[in-house]
Amino acid sequence: MMTPLEALPAVLAQIDANLPQSLDRLFDFLRIQSISTDPAYREQCLESARFVAAELSAMGFETSLRPTQGHPVVVGSANGSGGSRGAPRVLFYGHYDVQPVDPLDLWDAPPFAPRLITQPDGRKAIVARGACDDKGQVMTFVEACRAFKTVMGQLPLPITFMIEGEEECGSTHLFDFVKNHAQEFKLDLALVCDTSMWDPVTPMVTTSLRGLVYEEVKITCADRDLHSGLFGGAAQNPLRVLARILADMHDENGRVTIPGFYAGVHDLPPDIKKDLAALDLNPEDLLGPVGLKVPAGESDRMVIEQIATRPTAEINGMVGGYTGEGAKTVIPAHATAKVSFRLVGEQDPEKIRDAFRSFVRERLPADANADFKNFGLAPATELPFDSPALARTREALSAEWGKQAVTVGEGGSIPIVADFKRVLGMDTIMVGFALDDDRVHSPNEKYDLTSFHKGTRSWARILAALAE
Repeated sequence: MMTPLEALPAVLAQIDANLPQSLDRLFDFLRIQSISTDPAYREQCLESARFVAAELSAMGFETSLRPTQGHPVVVGSANGSGGSRGAPRVLFYGHYDVQPVDPLDLWDAPPFAPRLITQPDGRKAIVARGACDDKGQVMTFVEACRAFKTVMGQLPLPITFMIEGEEECGSTHLFDFVKNHAQEFKLDLALVCDTSMWDPVTPMVTTSLRGLVYEEVKITCADRDLHSGLFGGAAQNPLRVLARILADMHDENGRVTIPGFYAGVHDLPPDIKKDLAALDLNPEDLLGPVGLKVPAGESDRMVIEQIATRPTAEINGMVGGYTGEGAKTVIPAHATAKVSFRLVGEQDPEKIRDAFRSFVRERLPADANADFKNFGLAPATELPFDSPALARTREALSAEWGKQAVTVGEGGSIPIVADFKRVLGMDTIMVGFALDDDRVHSPNEKYDLTSFHKGTRSWARILAALAE
């Protein structure tokens, strides 16, 4: 019997020949209005889950819809005996729910009527809500599995699907689901297709996701708002107190000054840093489109490090006193700010939270008190750069795209990936084929036809490589 690598040419040919039918299946998926955030679409979310389950069952997966307090999780598993005995058992994660379509009047066509268009630059694209996030990406993996089943009669390695229906509303019930079924899902490696390419011709493996600490701090001084003419100059002003404390969080070089903040932050290996430098992301390209010019992060770091691999402290909002129309001369009793920290490496979210609170309290003057609320604690996730699975994935992507696959950290967070590591003990390979202009979460969301086609071929190559 052929090995997966021996079968790969026939598998890729099958993917090419089957592209029209693959598009038909994707379009059927995209027609389902699975908006998870709106209870009015509960039945459509269930229909979307059933669609995924039916596709997996048709390929021989043992499939079930697992109930949660929200939308169900689709679980499908199948053994694969086409690879070596040491082939990893993989868990593929994705989601079948989509964002709301508002504002509807900005769509060029109905958002759940998928269509194939030719863009001004000649690229063909699939346009519909969910085309990229995440139905199109999920189906690249499904179609790669289908091609192996058609050619070999079996999968190249054991695969379990976990496709949830609440990613767009915070994966509210998935965390408990994973914990409650940890023994079932403790496999060898997780795969995620909900990320992006570096550019339309350069594949990318996302090797890290930043963690998150989100805090609200409220400074209280007087027991009520005060007349600034009668009390100004003598009464403590909480807005001034808060502004000074928050300004102290960074030094003149953009470095965070909270004691212990950088504990657990490691420098990149020299070869990885060299790869990032070769991407030549300059400040003008990043900041120019949003009306900015000069990076405001750590001055001794490349801009790509500032947005992807370094920790941050940002003030997300600040309010106090009178902010309505006209004038009202008061010294407010309260001032509030929301502050978020993006974490990397081994930074401990609880320690960062506590360090921030200590930083604020130590700077409070007389007559000022601070209260805090927390809205999120999530650690960073990081794939070891010496991971054999990472090396094989990069080689497979490079073979498909004819260009070396880059390894880049994402500035955002996918909290469930942290749970895959913390609860299930698995590393995650994150490969996606989204592009910067895919208008994810916006009207006229799209997914390039090349992303869908070569994305499917890429997963076939990755599975064959991992199976060996």
